[in-house]
This record gives sequence, C-alpha cells and structure tokens, in this order.
Amino acid sequence: MIKWIVGLVTSMGIYGVALLMAIENVVLPLPSELIMTLGGFAASRGRMSFAGVIIAGTIGSVLGALPLYYLARTVGEEKLKHWVTKHGRWLFLRPGDLQRPKRWFAKHGSLAVIVGQLIPGVRGLISLPAGYAKMNVFLFLLCNFIGTVVWCAVLASIGRQLGVHFTVVHEYLGPVGWGVLAGLLIWGGIVLWRRRKGKKGGAKR
Repeated sequence: MIKWIVGLVTSMGIYGVALLMAIENVVLPLPSELIMTLGGFAASRGRMSFAGVIIAGTIGSVLGALPLYYLARTVGEEKLKHWVTKHGRWLFLRPGDLQRPKRWFAKHGSLAVIVGQLIPGVRGLISLPAGYAKMNVFLFLLCNFIGTVVWCAVLASIGRQLGVHFTVVHEYLGPVGWGVLAGLLIWGGIVLWRRRKGKKGGAKR
C-alpha cells in the first residue's frame, strides 16, 4: 500500500494528495497519516507547494466526507446498520464501529465533527451521525474543514521535518491522536465549568 500511495502522490502531485484524502474519508483503509506526511516530505524536496499540499489534502478530505454524510442522511441509521452487518467486512467495518462516532455526536454535536477529524479511525465515520441527525450541510462542511485543515497542516509539517522517515508517523500517531483528543476534551470541560460557575455566581447576585 505504501508503494502505491508514494507512486500516486509522486506522479499526480497535489491532485494525488487530494484524491487519496477523498478516498480515505470513505472509510477505505488509506491512512491519512501516510498521505499527508508524504506530501509534506515531497514539498520539502521542492516537488510541490507546501501550502498546496495542505489545501489539496483538506479539500479532498472535506469533499470525501460528503458521500457518507448524504448516504446516512438519505438511508437512515437502521438500514445502514443492517447493510454494515451484512456487507461491512468488505470495507473493514463492523456494526460496533458505528457506535463510538454516534455517541460523540450525540454528546458534543458540531464540536464532534471538528475533533473527529483529529482522530484516526473516526475521521470518516463521524459523517454518519451528522447525516442521521440531518445536520445543516454547510455547518457540517465548515466544522469538517476546521478540523481537517489542522490535521493536514500538522501531518504535512511532520512529514517536512521527518524527511524520508515520514512512514514512522503511521505507527505512532494513533496514540498521539488520542492524546490530542483528551487535551481538547479537558480544555472544553474546563471552559464549560467556568461558564456555568460564572452563571451561578451572576444568579446569586
């Protein structure tokens, strides 16, 4: 797979980055960690623009999220879950894989779409609960864009710094992704707690 990704990015440049990121968001087993870090490495060698790599990866990923979003919005949760039970193995999906993004979206709404783009294995699937809930498509695209541009910029920067060792990112970024998520959730919890505390203090006055 790595050779195929390298070959496609090398031959197609930023268009290859955009195409691979779009495919990755349709839950096919293409790791964005490799795609974007390879793009960052190629940019460091002058083969393409660094900003172009980030923009291409972001646009490809955001557009690639739309098929699952509209599928979930049109078909509904029960029919999609039934299909995954019968045929999901062809996309390396199990019915249980759909539950975690669903819980996140139910709890955090649009914030889950932003944060979900930073977590390997959740990036594509977060489109499903957003579709079930019939989230406004423009808000969905905006939230997806915010999370994705951060993800792509970080990966491309790592690829630029690591050079030919960009493939090590795929092995280690999973735990880092969860660390990023934990930090964001803790920060969000502190912000909410301070707001509620402020409101209670204002009510007592």
